Amino acid sequence: MSNTTIAVLLFALGGFLIGGVYATWKSVKFMAIVLGIGALLAIGGAIAWLA
Repeated sequence: MSNTTIAVLLFALGGFLIGGVYATWKSVKFMAIVLGIGALLAIGGAIAWLA
């Protein structure tokens, strides 16, 4: 797998997790915060992977 493919997959995972944050924010704020942290880690990992 190339470096770009891994970065794109990490960005996609981050987007998926951000969607989970949006969906769960009104009902379960703790889970939304956990998903948000995971999204930040995935997007940060993608950016670090490209650097």
